Amino acid sequence: MSVAETIRRKLEQALAPERLEIVDESHLHRGHAGHRPEGETHFRLTVIATGFAGRSRLERQRLVTAALREEMGNPIHALSMKTLTPEEAAAACE
Repeated sequence: MSVAETIRRKLEQALAPERLEIVDESHLHRGHAGHRPEGETHFRLTVIATGFAGRSRLERQRLVTAALREEMGNPIHALSMKTLTPEEAAAACE
């Protein structure tokens, strides 16, 4: 199973997101720390979940990283994330 598939599976189980976007940005980090030739080291996430309601940005990010605890550091070197409630996501589209 690819790292991206593992991320998807674990976040779907932990957060039941309404929307989950996973972008492998490893190719942008060639030659940087943590990069592996096969990729799947640097990811950008957009997670939209009702479970984020009433939580700070830091608390939301901690929920995501807790779900990916086993992958953080190896194989995931860097993780950029946008964590929104469905209402916040809808307002951002207006």
